[in-house]
Amino acid sequence: MSSDLPYRPCVGIMLINDEGRVFAGKRIDQTVEGWQMPQGGIDDGEEPRQAALRELMEETGTDKAEIIAEMPDWITYDLPAYLVGIAFHGKFRGQKQKWFLMRFTGHDTDIDLSLHEPEFSDWKWFDLDDITSVIVPFKKPTYEAVVEGFRALVTKH
Repeated sequence: MSSDLPYRPCVGIMLINDEGRVFAGKRIDQTVEGWQMPQGGIDDGEEPRQAALRELMEETGTDKAEIIAEMPDWITYDLPAYLVGIAFHGKFRGQKQKWFLMRFTGHDTDIDLSLHEPEFSDWKWFDLDDITSVIVPFKKPTYEAVVEGFRALVTKH
């Protein structure tokens, strides 16, 4: 039963550019189709901030960013039933995520999806209020919480 499985500890990154637009990449894997902000697992012994900076580099090919804020609480989501046992090697029921807001300090040409093992086939900047409409449905509540949690800091930008 999926409720017996733990949540995978993970970080998520809302990367914004100088115009306050949000980075998202188009997934290339077979289990989830759609766009998402950079995210990934926290390695054993790794602090969430370290994991966020590492994941940003691995997924976008750039480290040209600075952390602006961190969500105070962890956000969890459950995988849909058809993905339990498939995604995350069948070890987790979903993810427990610590989200970070980062300001992109580079240029678009600094982003290189092929620098590490690619997870995205394409990327683009989205308006803050559009990011939740391009996300797979089961992640929408998480993205809505992240957008609202960081909205004041993004619009102040």
